[in-house]
Amino acid sequence: MESSLVVCSKSTPIFSKYTLHQLKYTQHQQQQQSFKQRRQIVFRAMCSSNNEKEVKLWGGRFQESVTQIVEKFTESISFDKALYKHDIIGSKAHASMLAKQGLMTDSDRDSIIQGLDEIQRQIEAGEFVWRTDREDVHMNIEAALTDMIGEPAKKLHTARSRNDQVLTDFRLWCRDAIDTIVGSVKKLQISLVMLAMKNQGLIVPGYTHLQRAQPVLVQHLLLAYVEQLSCDAYYILPQCFFQLERDAGRLLDCKARLNFCPLGACALAGTGLPIDRFMTSDALGFTAPMRNSIDAVSDRDFVLEFLSANAITGVHLSRLGEEWVLWASEEFGFITPSDSVSTGSSIMPQKKNPDPMELVRGKSARVIGDLVTLLTLCKGLPLAYNRDLQEDKEPVFDSVKTIVGMLEVSAEFAQNITFNGERIRKSLPAGHLDATTLADYLVKKGIPFRTSHDIVGRSVALCVSKNCQLQDLSLDEFRSISPEFEQDVYEYLGVENSVKNFSSYGSTGSECVESQLDYWTRKLAIGS
Repeated sequence: MESSLVVCSKSTPIFSKYTLHQLKYTQHQQQQQSFKQRRQIVFRAMCSSNNEKEVKLWGGRFQESVTQIVEKFTESISFDKALYKHDIIGSKAHASMLAKQGLMTDSDRDSIIQGLDEIQRQIEAGEFVWRTDREDVHMNIEAALTDMIGEPAKKLHTARSRNDQVLTDFRLWCRDAIDTIVGSVKKLQISLVMLAMKNQGLIVPGYTHLQRAQPVLVQHLLLAYVEQLSCDAYYILPQCFFQLERDAGRLLDCKARLNFCPLGACALAGTGLPIDRFMTSDALGFTAPMRNSIDAVSDRDFVLEFLSANAITGVHLSRLGEEWVLWASEEFGFITPSDSVSTGSSIMPQKKNPDPMELVRGKSARVIGDLVTLLTLCKGLPLAYNRDLQEDKEPVFDSVKTIVGMLEVSAEFAQNITFNGERIRKSLPAGHLDATTLADYLVKKGIPFRTSHDIVGRSVALCVSKNCQLQDLSLDEFRSISPEFEQDVYEYLGVENSVKNFSSYGSTGSECVESQLDYWTRKLAIGS
């Protein structure tokens, strides 16, 4: 049997193989422990109590630190840490540019990028401690990087101010947020188109002034909201002006206008260092650097435009919400939401409320308020940067979160409602919905429209006195009002005949609506 001993010098203790393995394992553990200790030193520095004041990165000229009240009032880390990923992306691009331009070594660049990767890992693992005394996301990340890698980190802010840094982060964040919103818009569009497909041929009353006006196909009505949300009016059909059609278009237009890079504008005047702003702009996916450094750090037009687009979308969703809340009422009874998208009452056992769409209607006020907040914030600011502009983040974060929630719940609601066809059909005779079609009939007979309008108005008055519908009048009764009426008049009366007679492009005519529905099923790849 092989010996369990090994040959050693006289000065060396004799160990078994098992003991040697233990020794190697212990050495490995010590190396690992040493690495862990280094990380713990960094971690402890990050976790230092806010009471242990450290010198601010901008604190060279100051003799005393700010008070706790001032520090608490001026911090933004409580909300702008949402920009961490974009701040790290921007810093990596900036470091790479500085190295290329000879303003730091390749080794320093690599250390910075590796350190930033580790900080991002810590943030996403929940290990990173955000410190209020480090004010904002930029200072937290830079100070943590300095704790981690030392001197190379101090070169990262070369030819960069927080003024251009935050705007770079914010533009990148808004760019991604727009993509998220447009994706949510598409989901709602799909839900509305699928709802329209389930209800082909269903006629509902169309309203103006909340009074019955003309009959329309329900698909036509639903597709009106689809048009509001889409971007096609700007990118496919520039002659069209619709609702959902415009919402995504406004967002994508905003994205195109905000996609210019402020990085390298520094505080306001640029820099005398040999930086390459085109390199960082390209690396971050921007169209180009912003031409004017003062404009670059003071501009918030892109935020105002973004919030304006969100506010308009919110208004469209609010109108949809209002319509469905009305239609779900006993007075209308046109739709029935499923239990899965309804709520009850704490006191009235019979209640079934369309609360999600009521809240869509209500939350539109928040999105509008976010826009008004930013407009008011910016209205009195001189060029260039002012600390007031720190307050631009929270309204934007709130607007995006709110509008995404509104879009998602509207799509969910659309997937869980049923149109009550029989109730709708029984309601259609009321309101003389075919009156305008009757006027068109007379125009086709060569009668001027204003005269036709008067004739049909008198016909409706006769119906009101007789408590009947236009199609219930006899031909003699029609001719008592105008001799132009003939037997073929009845081909224009009643909601079904009325809908059949619509033929103009974009109208509620059956063939027109079928064409619109076909367009959207192909556009949204429904069923493919």
